[in-house]
This record gives sequence, structure tokens and C-alpha cells, in this order.
Amino acid sequence: MKYLITILAFLLITIGNAQTTISGKVVDKNNLPIIGANVYLEGTYDGATSDEVGGFSFTTDEKGTQTLIVSFLSFETRSIINDVSKLNHLNIKLLEDVETLDAVVISAGTFEASDNSKVSVLKPLDVVTTASALGDFVGALQTLPGTSNVAEDGRLFVRGGSADETQIFIDGIRVFTPYSPTTNNIPTRGRYSPFLFDGITFSTGGYSSEFGQALSSVLLLNTIDEPDQEKTDIGIMSVGATLGNTQKWEKSSLSFNASYINLAPYLGVFKDKNEWKTPYTGAQGETVFRQKLNSGMLKFYAAFDATKFELNQEDINDTDGIDFKLNNNNFYLNSSYKGVLGNNWSITSGISYTYAKNTLGIETSDINNTENSAHLKLKLKKRFNSRLKLSFGAEQFITDFNENFEDSSINETYGFNNNNITAGFAEADVIFSKKLALKVGLRADHSSIFNTTDLAPRAALAYKSSKNGQFSLAYGNFYQNPNSTVLKFEKSLKAQQTAHYIANYQYVNNGKIFRAEAYRKDYKNLIKFDGEFETFASNFTSTGDGYAQGLDLFWRDNTSIKAIDYWVSYSYLDTERDYRNFETAAQPNFATNHNLSIVGKYWIEDWKSQVGLSYGFSSGRPYTNPNTNKLLSERTKSFNSLSLNWAYLLDQQKILYFSVNNVLGFKNINGYQYADTLNSGGQFNRRALTPAADQFFFVGFFWTISENGNDNQLNNL
Repeated sequence: MKYLITILAFLLITIGNAQTTISGKVVDKNNLPIIGANVYLEGTYDGATSDEVGGFSFTTDEKGTQTLIVSFLSFETRSIINDVSKLNHLNIKLLEDVETLDAVVISAGTFEASDNSKVSVLKPLDVVTTASALGDFVGALQTLPGTSNVAEDGRLFVRGGSADETQIFIDGIRVFTPYSPTTNNIPTRGRYSPFLFDGITFSTGGYSSEFGQALSSVLLLNTIDEPDQEKTDIGIMSVGATLGNTQKWEKSSLSFNASYINLAPYLGVFKDKNEWKTPYTGAQGETVFRQKLNSGMLKFYAAFDATKFELNQEDINDTDGIDFKLNNNNFYLNSSYKGVLGNNWSITSGISYTYAKNTLGIETSDINNTENSAHLKLKLKKRFNSRLKLSFGAEQFITDFNENFEDSSINETYGFNNNNITAGFAEADVIFSKKLALKVGLRADHSSIFNTTDLAPRAALAYKSSKNGQFSLAYGNFYQNPNSTVLKFEKSLKAQQTAHYIANYQYVNNGKIFRAEAYRKDYKNLIKFDGEFETFASNFTSTGDGYAQGLDLFWRDNTSIKAIDYWVSYSYLDTERDYRNFETAAQPNFATNHNLSIVGKYWIEDWKSQVGLSYGFSSGRPYTNPNTNKLLSERTKSFNSLSLNWAYLLDQQKILYFSVNNVLGFKNINGYQYADTLNSGGQFNRRALTPAADQFFFVGFFWTISENGNDNQLNNL
């Protein structure tokens, strides 16, 4: 009996410790075997590797419900939860990892300028080392295809759209007054320096439903999330001085940048064609504070600038010229938060406030205007898995504008209150595979001033045709309310509208990128009025229309030739509009049919120098010759400009910088001004509208003081 009990106990122990065999086969979506897949039970050392036919088999002592993990490079990891007794003779299909570096990305209409993007057309460094840009991010973007060269203006004109059709955002929040004020024939600059930004997305069309109130283009600027160290930047320039500093703590950091510009010393040496009474002076300061929280980051960004100048400009109808003076104060505050909510939810929110005050004097007329604007935004995003992401949100735009016009016989006040736009948007990103992706969205904008709601569907599709090449398509409707120059006089109008159609091909391989993009834009509800300019006596309607179509080409290569980086951009534009005071449809005077940019940079190790060049060409711009009685039927001569720069490292942290724009002194003509009355021969006399100065020279010394002793301001020049 004793032996029988011992035998039974032994059998029970043996049965209790019997091992279970786990087996199966690992294949891809085409049922082809995956060799070398890692298969194991989570939390144990029990596992195996798939063989040449995808098969695997191993035994385990584990019991009950377990998690089987199957993983392989460039495929999504698969988890199977079941009782171990049922984990045999499995047929496990792994899907491609759609988040790998070689996966398809939607590229139609979008240029990335970021160190972190999968595909960057530009880097942040390029924005400020392009010879023709003079440290202005807008100037650097004007070397990309899709932009037209309007040298006397300085703003972004994109694919047949006016500068008002491009909107600028900082950390996803709208900037209502992104450019410094100026006067005729003196180009403006972006208000914000590149010192605090590390990423730029420039969408020339077909952009996300998250962004609205822009007919043609969106420019997104992202402030630096986390500075790498504490440092101080000092700049002494031929036109002023700059000072920047960054302080860093365990979970927070603070950066600021200040600049002072005074053109009086420069104009004393290099006189231009204007008669300056008070040369341009401007003071600017901006700061960003970052605070890391447990599940996100909070940022506060603020910028203030003050500008003033007075000059007398030549005018064909006034022998004494036209006196113009301007004082401007602008304040911008932006607060944003990005964080994780849990369960694959994330949140982005923000608010901005803009205060802009202009005091202008034009001859005997005084104009004072004030704008108060705000933008509130909330966006939620749900990541269901690597193949499906859904985002949706709401935002509010608020604008008040008041203007007082006073002359010897007139004292009038114009403006509008509560130009409120309430918007909602939703968008889904669907990744079918590493080769195919879809973005589809819908946006709704309700305008309180018009009491109308506009729906804007948008979609983009991308297909990876080869290892390095892909095709993209995009379509969308876009709406934008008229600007203050119209709404201050007339409010019974409609939102202006465009429809975008884009086809794109992109090739990326080992430091080389090629892009070709064809597009079509159809305009509706453009503003029309009678008279020469918008005035209180004008009759306004929303009956204008138009189109823009063309082809953009871009090539960049920074690997074929040692130490040389270059890119070439070409754009062809065909456009006509019937808007403003046009009697018939015509090509507007800011649009050029052909635009070419060539940018090159060369690092010379022996000289510790970077030299660069930037060449720009544009075909002639339309203008109206009243002697022919045909609207915008003639063309100026072509625009040409070659700019050079040289950054010399005195030591690792000190740079001497030189640049000259239009080094060959091309005599460019932006258009013509005609006399109001006929001459003795029955013709209208004219004068050419040329740049105030054919060339611009710049010299600066830049010194960085940092913890590691290696940083310099080459990326800020």
C-alpha cells in the first residue's frame, strides 16, 4: 500500500509539471514566411525564433492565461492573450510598422523645415544662412517654389494669392499682425526673429482642416521645446544690436531676445532715393517661458515691438513729393499647452492676444487705428493604434478694429466690433500600410459679422511608389473673411473662398530631395469695389472670382559635392482674377509667371568660413499703361538679384559676418506710376518704381557665451 501511494504521488507531480508546447508560423500580409521573428511569453524566458519557413516551437511550464509576444524589425509587434493550452498550431500574421522612417508621408502642398521631421526640405539653419534672407524667415521661404517675388513688399505671396491670404501661427496659435508696418516701396520684415524657433511648416496649399481663415497658405512656427544649455548671445551690427539669453532649470527654462535697429548711421554712408526726415528706428523684444509638467508642457510666449520713421517720397503728381510718417506699437501674447491625457488621448490648447496701434501721417491727413484680436483653441487627439488617429477641436477668433481719419475738412471714424468666427474641425489619419496613407477632414466656420456658416471638406492621399519615391494628392475648400481695409467700411459681404487641387511627386535619397507639384485653385466671392481704392464711398460686393494654376519644382543636394549644399526652385504660375476695381479678369500685378531661385552654401575648413550665394529671377510683372487703355496688359522687365554672404569664425564662439544683396547692382523695376493728367502730346507721363536702394550691405559681429564653450550664432545669421 505504501508503494502504491508513492507511485500515485509521483504520477500526480509529473502530470502537474507537464510542459506545454507552443507552436505556429509567422507570416506577413502576403502569407510569406518571416524568418527570425522573436516569439516569447511575456514575463518569462520561454521563447523561440522563427525558422526559414516562419515556423516556431517551444515548451513552457507556465499555466493558465498568458501573453504571447511576436515581434520583428519593421513590423508591428503582435500580442496574443489566451490559455497556454490553446497557443499551438498558430498562424500569426504581422503587419508592416507604418511608423518607420521609410513609411509614406503626406507631402502635397507642405514643406517641412525641421531637424526632427522625416523629410525636411529646409533646416532651421537654412532660414538664417540664406544670403538673400537677411535673417528673416520670410525671406528664406521666398526661395521655395510657389512664392512670387514682390521685392518692394516683403511678405509671402503664394501661388497667385495676395499676401493677406497667408496666415502665420506660433505654436498653433494665430498671429494677427505678423509683419512690421512700412510704406510704399520699402519691403517689410517678419516681426519675429528665428532665435526662439526650431521648426517651420510651410503649407502652400491643401493644408489640414485644423487651420482656417487662410485662402492660400499657412506658415507654422514652433518655439524650441527644451534648450540644451544656458547661454548668452551678443550681436553688434551695422544697423543696430541684439542681445539674447537662455536660463535653464530642472523643469523649466526662460529665453529672451531683444534687438534695436537704427538706420540713421547706415543711411549716412549709403544714401537711398528717399528723403528721410526720421530714419527708421525699431525696438523689439520677445521671450518664451517653458514649464514641464507631469504629463505635458506649458509655454508662454510674448513679443513687443515699436517702430517709427518719417520720410518724403517722390511722386509724379507732386513736385514736392509725398510726406509720410508712421509710429507703430505691437504686442503679442501667446500661451499654449500640449499634454497627454492617458489611454492614448492627447490635448493641445492655446490662447493669443494681439494689440496693434498705428499712427500715420500722410501729407495733411492723420490716421489712427487700433486692433485688438484674440484666438482661443482646443484640440483633442485619440491614437487608436499606429494605423488610425482622430483629432477634433474648436476655436474662436475675435477681432475689433477702429480707425479715425482726420483731414482739414474731414473727421470720420470707421471700424467694426466683434468680428467673431467660431470654428470646429475634425480630421482622421488612416495609415493603410507603409505605402498608402489617407488624411480626411471637415471644418466649419461660423461668422458672426455675416451670420453665415461655411463647411470646408479636405482630403489628402499619399502612395509610396518605390523605396525613395511617392505620389500625393490633395483637395480642399478654404474660406477667409475680408480684411479690415474692407470690413471697416462694409459688413454685408461673404467669406472669400478657394478650392485647391494638388498633385505631388517627391523623391528622397541620401541627402537629395526632388519635388514636383502641379496645382489648381478656383476663387469665389472675392471682394470688388468701385473707385481707385477702398473708401467709405465705395460700393462693395462679393462677386469677384478667379483662378491660379501652375507647376512647382524643387531640387536639393547636400551630399554629391563635398562641403557644398545647394537647392534650386522653379515655379510656373498662370493666374487671372476679377476682383477689387478690375473691369475684367486679369493677372494681378503681384503675380509673376516664372520664378527661379538658386541657393548655395560652401564650408571652407581652412578658412573656418561659410560662404553662400542666392540668385533670384522673376519674369516681368503686369502693369496698366493708361495710354493703351488696357488693364494690366504690359510687363516690366525681368527681375534679377544675386546676393552673397560670408560668415568667418574668429574662434569657436565669435563670428564676423558680411553680406550684400544684389551684388551686381541690377536695375530692377517693380512697376510704373503714371501722371493723373495728359502732357502736351496727349500722353500720360510715367516714372519707374524702383527699389529705394539697388544694394544693401550688412556687417555684424556675433559672440556667444555658453556652458560648453562650443556654441555660436551661425544658426542665427
